[in-house]
Amino acid sequence: MTSHQNPADGERADLLETLTKHRGFLRHTVRGLSDEQAARRTTVSELCLGGLIKHVANVEARWMRFAVGGAAAMRSEPIDWEGQFRMDPGETLDGLLDAYERVARETDELVATLPDLGLTHPLPEAPWFEPGASWSVRRVLFHIIAETSQHAGHADIIRESLDGAKTMG
Repeated sequence: MTSHQNPADGERADLLETLTKHRGFLRHTVRGLSDEQAARRTTVSELCLGGLIKHVANVEARWMRFAVGGAAAMRSEPIDWEGQFRMDPGETLDGLLDAYERVARETDELVATLPDLGLTHPLPEAPWFEPGASWSVRRVLFHIIAETSQHAGHADIIRESLDGAKTMG
């Protein structure tokens, strides 16, 4: 390591490489689909492939707002808790993928330029968070990676149910 390198540069690269890999799995799962196929539910779940892309993009954007400005920034845009998992009339898979790509670029740029991944903010009050807990930017990135990976697995099941295609194998 040269004297001008940030010791966390390797960590940032590892986090972004892992996130990029799981984003790629999710994107790969929707390859070659029509908008109708991307909007179709193939299981008893409300999930569809386009809705998963939309949800993961929204989650990533929301958590990165938290990473910079805390709970107030995270809540700065409304959340459609039910609609975030489905494609609305007029939405296209290409449009959702483009929005996801913009979010990914913004996240990657932010992670590369934030002065400290250890910066923490108190979590918003919610029944699923420990009262009074705080998360660092680093912890937020771990959460985004886990969320993306989990939903890439969901997408793989939906795609296999749709037409037999698999992300892996």
